[in-house]
Amino acid sequence: MKQSKTSDKIIPKLLELYRSFGCEKFKMKRFEEYDFYLENKSFLKSENIIAFSDGFGRLLALKPDVTLSIVKSTGTEAVGVRKVYYNEFVYRAAGDTHEIKEIPQVGLEYIGELDRYSECEAILLAAKSLSTISRDCTLDISHLGFVGGLLDEVSADSSVKEQLLRCIGSKNRHGIADICKEAGIDTKLGEIISEVAVLRGPLDRTLEKAESLAVNDAMKKSLEELEAICKPVTDNSSVSINLDFSIVNDMSYYNGVIFQGFVNGISTSVLSGGRYDLLMSKLGKKAGAIGFAVYLDQIELAARSEREYDCDMLVLYDDQSDTAAVMKTVSEYAAEGLTVAAKKCADSTRARECCRVIGKEVTIVEGND
Repeated sequence: MKQSKTSDKIIPKLLELYRSFGCEKFKMKRFEEYDFYLENKSFLKSENIIAFSDGFGRLLALKPDVTLSIVKSTGTEAVGVRKVYYNEFVYRAAGDTHEIKEIPQVGLEYIGELDRYSECEAILLAAKSLSTISRDCTLDISHLGFVGGLLDEVSADSSVKEQLLRCIGSKNRHGIADICKEAGIDTKLGEIISEVAVLRGPLDRTLEKAESLAVNDAMKKSLEELEAICKPVTDNSSVSINLDFSIVNDMSYYNGVIFQGFVNGISTSVLSGGRYDLLMSKLGKKAGAIGFAVYLDQIELAARSEREYDCDMLVLYDDQSDTAAVMKTVSEYAAEGLTVAAKKCADSTRARECCRVIGKEVTIVEGND
């Protein structure tokens, strides 16, 4: 069986899925003005923006994000719902090495006069995207109104609330307890914050527990919205859906429902998204927006680490091998749809099968995996 990069198999399926729901392809420029990304740096997944000067002295940046460019291209007042998908590369500098990485990314955005159905459809496509990647997957959903409503009960300055938000995101109950004690936050309220941080599980059971922790109307309303969104998505997809209130994003950009997708065997999320009306407002757009991105680099890394073989057939030859016979052997195996590697000597290449060309004769030998 021919082997190919995992993303090469997944991408066409994802794009066809989005097209089947009426989404149109968005094509963007490779560069944007650096100041545009700098002003919205906290929205980006990575703060390492790769900048350079063009021939006119303008400071440009290799795009580290697609969503911002899509929002920028949207009119000030949207009519109806604009549904777009993308298949692009984003560029980021890796950690301390500053190595430039070209990262493949697929995703979609719904922008405009969003109603409940539009919101549900976008999340349904997130769930279907996960099941396209793997049958063993989970979509974790939260609502910033629930956590935000809870933090509104905290009588402390914004820095304390930011610390609590970070602790909720990392499920750090000890950190929450320490912050509450130092800031003089009511013990009962601190316990509720701690419970919310670790609250995760199937929709029905977790929703019931969350309702018991809701202390104001904002929290109750967010749970009603979550239930209204999750039920139709659950009914129309095979993906396991959990509520997880430790999923938090920057509250200056995001609002409402947010979510992350996971597949078995990969420790980090392979999909992330949510509602970001506040970003739209910040950029002067009078519209709602929801979308998600699929992180193909994470999927590819996991597939590469788990791949048992480097190729299907390893063809070994030496100085006495007939060159035409080696070429014919490689061509015949490749024509069968197999991946083939021709090597002059055995090395660390892992192959399902191995053959050796001696003169003009081809002999099957044990694989060198």
